[in-house]
Amino acid sequence: MGAPYLRVIRGDATAEEIAALVATLTAVAAARSAAATPAAPPAVRNWNARSRLLRAPVHPSVGGWRLSNLPLFR
Repeated sequence: MGAPYLRVIRGDATAEEIAALVATLTAVAAARSAAATPAAPPAVRNWNARSRLLRAPVHPSVGGWRLSNLPLFR
């Protein structure tokens, strides 16, 4: 094992006090790392977009009636 990360310079810290200090420092480090991580952009849901009401023009052709409502055949 290497050198200790924390060292008590003055006084006599109890095990509970050292545990409280370590828990506080761990919580602060976790909060800072979470704040530094960029948030994922919100998911885009277009189910109510007005652009979905528009459709491509239908030209007279053989099977054109299929193209009027079924975009899978394009």
